[in-house]
Amino acid sequence: MRRRTFLASLPATALAVPLVADRAGAAPAEMPEMPGLWASGADRFLRADVHAGDRPVGASFASRTAAYGFSGAAGTAHPIATLTGIEILKRGGSAADAAIAINACLGFLEPTSSGIGGDCFVLLWDPKAGKVMGLAGSGASPRALSLETVRARAKGGALPPFGAVSVSVPGAVDAWWMLHRRYGRLPWADVLAPAIALAEQGAPVPDLIAASIRRNLAAFRRAGAAIEESANAMHTYAPSGEAPAAGAPFRNPDLARTYRAIAAGGRDAFYKGDIARTIDAYFRRIGGWLRQEDLAAHQGEWVEPHSTDYRGIGVHALGANTQGIATLQMLNILEHFDLAGAGFQSARSIHLQVEAKRLAYEDRARFYADPHFSKVPVEWLISKDYAAERAKLIRPDRILTPVHPGQAPSHGDTTYFTAADRDGMMVSMIQSNFRGMGSGLVADGLGFMFQDRGQLFSLTDGHPNLFAPGKRPFQTIIPGFATRGGRPWMSFGVMGGDMQPQGQTQIIVNRRDYGLEIQSAGDSPRWHHEGSSQSMGEDAAGLPANGLLRLESGVPEKTRAALAAIGWTIGESDGGFGRYECIENRDDGGTRVYAAASEMRADGCALAY
Repeated sequence: MRRRTFLASLPATALAVPLVADRAGAAPAEMPEMPGLWASGADRFLRADVHAGDRPVGASFASRTAAYGFSGAAGTAHPIATLTGIEILKRGGSAADAAIAINACLGFLEPTSSGIGGDCFVLLWDPKAGKVMGLAGSGASPRALSLETVRARAKGGALPPFGAVSVSVPGAVDAWWMLHRRYGRLPWADVLAPAIALAEQGAPVPDLIAASIRRNLAAFRRAGAAIEESANAMHTYAPSGEAPAAGAPFRNPDLARTYRAIAAGGRDAFYKGDIARTIDAYFRRIGGWLRQEDLAAHQGEWVEPHSTDYRGIGVHALGANTQGIATLQMLNILEHFDLAGAGFQSARSIHLQVEAKRLAYEDRARFYADPHFSKVPVEWLISKDYAAERAKLIRPDRILTPVHPGQAPSHGDTTYFTAADRDGMMVSMIQSNFRGMGSGLVADGLGFMFQDRGQLFSLTDGHPNLFAPGKRPFQTIIPGFATRGGRPWMSFGVMGGDMQPQGQTQIIVNRRDYGLEIQSAGDSPRWHHEGSSQSMGEDAAGLPANGLLRLESGVPEKTRAALAAIGWTIGESDGGFGRYECIENRDDGGTRVYAAASEMRADGCALAY
């Protein structure tokens, strides 16, 4: 698909630029002075007694109604990416085609959460096979990087968040290729054409993304010697010397050229061709360890997802080296409590959910790792019997202290998007460079940043997630999927590090226990618990013994007071509550209707047609 052809296919409103037409011979009308723009965080907009307007239908806290359509749907963290997904579907592309096109666009539009320097995971409903399929696109650590070197670079017992020591092989492009080879309908080059066009001609930067670019670049500057070089990152994301302002145009011609090479040469252009050679030369130049041989050896894998039944709902998750089964563990524990009777947004309900999180996350820190290197007791961890044992530890009126992982049997910042097509395929896909934009490193002329996922390796001897050359680190990014009666129901995800299982659990609880529809289920105020006695590296130092329970401002004051009375240390809302997208299949055996939902925590949208 040529760039002009694709752009011509977009609705006129998507590309129109308001113009002031002058009458022949008339002097241009004088433009009135614009009022001052709101400043992010200005006190006048943060009054506790001011809330959103009143909706005439639905939940009082819902931001909008879900979008409905018969033929397809897409939800992403950027409106242009969502539009791209819809256009790909309208051209006859599959949901897999749409997801790949969306991801490529987000690598340009939302570089603070995604990009081809990172990894990728997928859950999808295959209508022909009649089941949920899983794809793990996770790269390994460089083979030339030793445990001794990693420990020498460590600070406070953990790998640094920036620089070459945190870089692992990017798995995203290979995952796209695998997905397209099995489920694609449009030609590979046509799927990447929209992203190439966008990176070449540019697009305005949304407010949240602009603020995040500024924060990331400032952090890279502060890191100083911890990053081998930052000039390439500045050239790519702040070519004028300053990060783009909200609403300002941004281009990435280097990324467009990289995408063109991948469009022409497929995944081998990235892992074996000129791109791989450029990456090798760059890391040799800066004293890093990633090599062409590491890229050439990479291979994603189709995996069998794990699942559990939560009050009649099938909830599916990836195992591999992700934290996906934490969602299943939390739900298995919560099934032993009457959350509906506890009350929506009540202190009892939130307390029970947080305690389930703490128990599951102790296991997450103790057992989760690359199964190619360690035998992870997954079936035991997600079993109903084990959940029953763990549930007995929870008390509704006090905090469990201390909290420990179970005793296993002896044998043993991110972007989410979703798309669905006219044939019933639903793709739940998540992709990330890990912490914000990633490692701070951009190879010469390639236009994308490498992930810093290696920071999540453990440096403790005997730990299953202990760093090793050629090993995949623990992964936080997880797509979500739910079925009902053996049929596809919800393709959904909640972005944001350790928030993801917590957010996924809250979505399922809101839908199943409290009967919220998919839009209000996402808009509902959230909780986020930080800190466990065993951490995977996401939590800040110096947290209270029982962690910090952050609550969004919409949580009722009565609930806050009751949680504090139990003993929880309540933290301020800090924006770390994830960002949600969802497509629901309302096919009950008759006419299929898709409902698509987004939320106010991101600058994206969900559409259906």
